[in-house]
Amino acid sequence: MKNTIYLTLITLLILDLTSCNNEISNDSKKEEGQTQTEIIITKAQFKNGKMTLGNITVQPFPEIIKTTGTIDVPPQNKAVITSYFAGNVQKSNLLIGDKVRKGQALVTIANPEFIDIQQAYLEASKQLQFLKTEYERQKTLFDEKISSKKNYLTAKAAYDREKAMYNGLRKKLQMLHINTSQVEQGNIYTTITLYSPISGSVTEVNVSKGTYVSPQDVVMEIVDADHIHIELTAFEKDVLKIKKEQQITFKIPEASDSIYKAAVHLVGTAIEEDTRTIKVHGHLDDDKKHTFAIGMFVEAEIEIGKKEVFALPEEAIVEKGDEYVVLALKSQDNHQYSFETVTVQTGKHSLGFVEIIANTIKPKDKLLTKGAYSLVRSDAAGGHEH
Repeated sequence: MKNTIYLTLITLLILDLTSCNNEISNDSKKEEGQTQTEIIITKAQFKNGKMTLGNITVQPFPEIIKTTGTIDVPPQNKAVITSYFAGNVQKSNLLIGDKVRKGQALVTIANPEFIDIQQAYLEASKQLQFLKTEYERQKTLFDEKISSKKNYLTAKAAYDREKAMYNGLRKKLQMLHINTSQVEQGNIYTTITLYSPISGSVTEVNVSKGTYVSPQDVVMEIVDADHIHIELTAFEKDVLKIKKEQQITFKIPEASDSIYKAAVHLVGTAIEEDTRTIKVHGHLDDDKKHTFAIGMFVEAEIEIGKKEVFALPEEAIVEKGDEYVVLALKSQDNHQYSFETVTVQTGKHSLGFVEIIANTIKPKDKLLTKGAYSLVRSDAAGGHEH
């Protein structure tokens, strides 16, 4: 009898545990089902929203090298103005930004030494005329065997020495832009003028009236911005991938969000020891249309090839919290569509497409390629059934 009671109690306990386990299993399934997000819309909503369905596709994406650099001009389009001789600035009317033309007067400098050079040149000119006459006379006498060879050679040496002195002083005056013909007529100049060797704009002025300048001082700088280029810095590991004519896209982050285009024109042949980098010279597609300032910082991408990747249109991908999602077609009938959200991992952007890195989507999956944004946002706000 006692054994029968024990057996009955054990049986009831087993049945009770089984019932509890069944209840736990059912609750878990229900809770698991609630985590699945489903968005249902009618076919009328689909049509009115001009939504479209599509698949993930293979797209050619550019392989790029990211670089930085600056806007610059060729060396022949930049001129640093200095004075060959020291002196005090007597006249300087130009400001940064002023336009100048080639040959235009920039600065006037005064120095008593200029007078000394002209006096020496004038004396050398007169002396040269005398020595030339004497040399020619001695040559004639020597040729006719009237005078000795010694007298002839002495006259020739004196003439050659004075001629060298004369030519040297003449070159100095020409460098100072002083008219030597006027000096030979007795006109002495007290100042010299520095002229612009190129046409362009003044980008640097380091003097004012009364400033003393020496030959090593930079008086001002002129830049011709009619032909600008970009000077990029690429790392050593990327050097062998960069070739002439490769396309460059760049932007000036501090000034604009606009994207500009250029092409590789020259690639440096020597690595800089300190940074292990190399210079890449790029020509803009149309440098005449832009008004960049010399020295502007640029962020650039050099396209070194193409790579085929799985991609979706940008409109198909929606940012939701800290992740990106797409809407995959779950089912459809004559009246409605049912979508579920699928998290995706994105990569590069190119020409309206976004690279899909993870394989959460298969090529056969139907996806909402247009209209996803409004549905996901509305769903997050509780506007659709789940």
